[in-house]
Amino acid sequence: MIPIMKSKSPWKTGVSLVCVILTGIFLNILGTKLNALFGWPLYIDNIGTILSAMLGGYIPCITVGFFTNIINGFSDSYTMYYCIISVLIAVAAVSFAEKMRRVKIPYILLAVLIFAVLGGVAGGLLTWLINGLSFGEGFAVDMAAAINNAVPMGYFPSNLLSSFLIDLADKAIVTVIALVIYKLLPSRLLDFVHTRSWYYVTVFEKTDRHNRKRLSLRMKVTLVVAASTTLIATAAIGVCILQYHNSTIAEYEENGRYAARVIAEKLNADRIDEYLTKGRAAEGYEDVEELLSTVINITPEIKYAYVYRVSGDGVHVVFDADTPELEGDETGEVIQYDLSVQKYLDKFLAGQPVPSDITNDKYGWLLTVYHPVADSAGRVQCYIGVDMEMNRLRSEEFTFLAKIISLFLGFLIVIRTYAVWMAERSIVRPINAIAHVSRHSRYDTPEARERWKNMLDALNIRTGDEIETLYEDYREAVRKTLRYIEETQRKSNQLTKLQNGLILVLADMVESRDRCTGDHVFKTAAYAEIILRQMQKEGIYSGELSEEYITEVVNSAPLHDVGKITVSDVILNKPGRLTDEEFHIMQSHTTEGGKMIDKAIALVDEDSGYLTEAKNLALYHHEKWNGKGYPTGLAGEDIPLSARVMAVADVFDALVSRRSYKEPFTIEKALDIIRQDAGSHFDPLVAQAFLDAEEEVRRVAALNMEPQTTDLQSPSREVIL
Repeated sequence: MIPIMKSKSPWKTGVSLVCVILTGIFLNILGTKLNALFGWPLYIDNIGTILSAMLGGYIPCITVGFFTNIINGFSDSYTMYYCIISVLIAVAAVSFAEKMRRVKIPYILLAVLIFAVLGGVAGGLLTWLINGLSFGEGFAVDMAAAINNAVPMGYFPSNLLSSFLIDLADKAIVTVIALVIYKLLPSRLLDFVHTRSWYYVTVFEKTDRHNRKRLSLRMKVTLVVAASTTLIATAAIGVCILQYHNSTIAEYEENGRYAARVIAEKLNADRIDEYLTKGRAAEGYEDVEELLSTVINITPEIKYAYVYRVSGDGVHVVFDADTPELEGDETGEVIQYDLSVQKYLDKFLAGQPVPSDITNDKYGWLLTVYHPVADSAGRVQCYIGVDMEMNRLRSEEFTFLAKIISLFLGFLIVIRTYAVWMAERSIVRPINAIAHVSRHSRYDTPEARERWKNMLDALNIRTGDEIETLYEDYREAVRKTLRYIEETQRKSNQLTKLQNGLILVLADMVESRDRCTGDHVFKTAAYAEIILRQMQKEGIYSGELSEEYITEVVNSAPLHDVGKITVSDVILNKPGRLTDEEFHIMQSHTTEGGKMIDKAIALVDEDSGYLTEAKNLALYHHEKWNGKGYPTGLAGEDIPLSARVMAVADVFDALVSRRSYKEPFTIEKALDIIRQDAGSHFDPLVAQAFLDAEEEVRRVAALNMEPQTTDLQSPSREVIL
C-alpha cells in the first residue's frame, strides 16, 4: 500500500533545509578561498554542492550552487555569470547522488566526467562568450598554448580541451572530499535530513506509463511556473538588451559629438573657402588635419573623421584624415552624396542640425555624427563628420547577452525548483494524500470505517488556504457519512432480524400444522448451511458460492415448505399412506409456495436475490437429479443449486425425524440412503459435501433428537415430502 503523507513540523523542515544550504555554501566558499590562498590552478568550489546533493536533493543543492556564485560575485563580478554552470552541475550531482552515497565507483567516475564536461567545456564556452570571443589569460590559456604546440588543433579547441582537463582534476578532487565528509556524518543526522519534505522534490517528473495521456497536477503547476518565469525572463532580457543597446548608442553618439566639438574649436569657419582653394598651403590647415588624425588614433571607436561642405553640386571635401585602412579624399574634391547625406540633404543645404545616422555599407557598420560649424556671421559653412565603428558594440552586446542569459537561466532554475517544491508541499501532496485515503477507504465493517477515519485524521493537513478548507470539509463529510452508515446499518440489521424473525414465525406456523415435523425448518436451514460451507471449503461450484449467496439461501431456507399452508390439515397429518389424489394435493405445495413468493416479489418491485432463492427453494426442492422429481421434472444443473442443496437437507431431516406415517431412521441409515441416491435423486457433488461434513450433520441432528428405530426398512415415498 502507498504510504500516507503525514505532516512534519514546518519549523524543523525549514531549519534543516537552511542548515544544509548554509553548510554547502560555506564549504564551497572555503574551497575557493583555500584554492586562492595556495595558488592552485583549480577552483575547489563544488564540495558543498555535491555534498548537499547527497544530503538533501534538488532544493538545497541547486540553491547552494546558485548562491555560491552570487556571493563570490561580490568580490569577482565575473563569477556571478557562471550561475547556470553551477546549477547544471547541481542537477547532475543529484542525478548521481544515490549511486555516490552507495559508493558505486563506475557511476562516480561517470559523474566526475559529466561534472568536468559541464564545468570545463560548457564553462569554457561561456568564458569565451563573456570575454568577447576570447578565453582571456591565465594558466588554462597557457596550457592551451602548450597543447596547441604539441598537437596543432587551433585556438578554440585547444582552450576547450585545456579547460576540460583542469576541470576534470578539480571535480575529481571535490567529489572525493564531498564523499568523505558524507561518510563521516552520523547516521541519525542523515536519516533526519532524508525524511524532510524537500528531499523528494525532483526537477523533472517521471512519466507514469499508466497515465501517459494525462498531465498530472504537478506537471501542470510546473508548466505554469516554467511558462510564466520564461516569459518574464524573456521580456526582462529583451528589455535589458534593448536598454543596453540604446545606452551604448547614446554613449557612442556622445563620444562622437565630443570629438566633433574638439575639432570645431580648432577649426576657423571663416577660412573654409581658403582651405578649399589653397589646401595645405592655407594657414592653420595642417593643425586641423593633425587634430583629426589624433582624434582617430586616440579614440578606438572613431574610425573616420572629416570636414565637408554640402552644396547643390555635391559634397566638397575640406578635410579628410587618412587611416591605415583607407586614404582620405583630397581637399577641394567634389564627391557624390552618400546615403546619410542623401537622407538629410535638405537639412545640410539649409545649414540645420543633422541627426546622427547608422549605416552599414562598404565602409563598415558605422554611427555617423554630424556637427555644423558656423562662421562669425552665424552662417553654417561646413559639417564635421565623425564615424564611430559599431563592430565593438556588437561584440559587447553579445558578451552582455551571454552574461545576462547565464544569470537568468540559473535564477530561473532556482525559482522553478522552489515553486515546484511549494506546489508539491502545499497543493500536490495534500491533494494526492486525500485522494489516496479516498481510494483506499472501506466502510463495510466497523474496523474499516474506523481505519478510514484514522487515516484521514493522520494527514493533519495545515496549508492555511483552500486546500486545508477542502481537507477539513472532507473530514466533516466523512464523519457525517460514517455516522449515517452506522445508523443505516443499525436499522438494516434491525430490519434483517425482524425479517428473519417473521420468516421463522411464518415457517413455524406452517410447520406447526404438521404435528410430526417439529423443528424441521430450523434443522433444514442448518443442514443447508453445512452443505454450502463444505462445498465452499472443497471448491465445489465456487463460481456461485459467494458469502452473499450463502446468506441468502440460509435465510430463505425456512420458506421452502411455505406452500403447505394451502394443504388441508387432514392430508398434512394423515397417519397412514396418502391416496394418489391426496399425494397430488400434497405435491401442490411446491407450486403454491412459488406463487406466494412471486406475489411477494411483485410487491417488493425490485431484484431481490433473497426472494429469488426463496422461490427456487419452495418451487424446486422436490426436483431430482435424474429428472423424475416434481413439479416440473427439471434434471441435473438445470435445477437451481439452492434447491439441490435443500433436497438433501430436506430428505435427510425427514428420514431422521418422526412422521405420522413412519418412525425416525437412524443417522447411519439416513446417511446410507443419501449415499445410495447420489446421482439419481441428489446432485452427487452436493450429496458428497453433505457426507463429508458428517460430524457437523450429526451435531445438528442430535438437537431435540427423536428416539430412533433400528428398523432398516426402505423409506416410503411420503418420506421425501
